[in-house]
Amino acid sequence: MVQKFSFAETLFSEAKFREIVRYFVADLSATQIATLSGISRNSINKYVMEIRHRIYDFCNSESPFIALGDVELDESYFDARRVRGKRGRGAYGKTIVFGLLKRGGKVYTEIVPDCKSKTLQDIVRGKVSAESVIHTDGWRGYDGLVDIGYDKHFRVNHGNNELANKQTHINGIESFWSFAKTRLVKFHGITKST
Repeated sequence: MVQKFSFAETLFSEAKFREIVRYFVADLSATQIATLSGISRNSINKYVMEIRHRIYDFCNSESPFIALGDVELDESYFDARRVRGKRGRGAYGKTIVFGLLKRGGKVYTEIVPDCKSKTLQDIVRGKVSAESVIHTDGWRGYDGLVDIGYDKHFRVNHGNNELANKQTHINGIESFWSFAKTRLVKFHGITKST
C-alpha cells in the first residue's frame, strides 16, 4: 500500500512541496530544483529520492508486470565510460541490466549479476506469459527458452548486421536503452539502490 506524504515532517509548506514536485516532473536536477526553490540541495536530494521511491512502490502495487503478446528481451551494460577495444560481452565491471518490453506497453528492468541462460530464464518465467511471442537478439543466454515452454521465440542476428527480419526486431527495447542512458548521463547516473 502506498503511504501518503506527511507535511508535518517537513519544514516547508504544501505549496513549496508542490513546487518541488513540479520541478521534478519538469526533469530538473536536484541542484537546479534547489536553486529555483531556495531549499538546500541536501534537502532536495532527500525529497527527490522519496518521490522516486513512492513512484516505484506505486508502480509495483498497481500493476505487476506480466507480459502477454509480443515481448522484446535484451540486456544492456551501464557504466560511466566506454571500454575501448571491448565490445559486447567484454564489458567487465559494468552493471548489467536485463529488460523486457511489451510492445505498445510497459518496460520491466532488473539489475542482474550475469547474462547466463538460467538468470535470464528465471526472470522471463516470472514476467512473461508462455503464450507470448518473444523477440531477442542472437545472444546464447536466450538459448533454451523454447525448452521451458516459450514456443514462439524469434531472433534477430545482429552479428550478421541484421536489424530486423519481418516482424522480428528488438528496436523498442534498444530505443529504451538509448533513452535511459541519455537520461542517466544528464543526472550523472544513479546509485544501484535506487
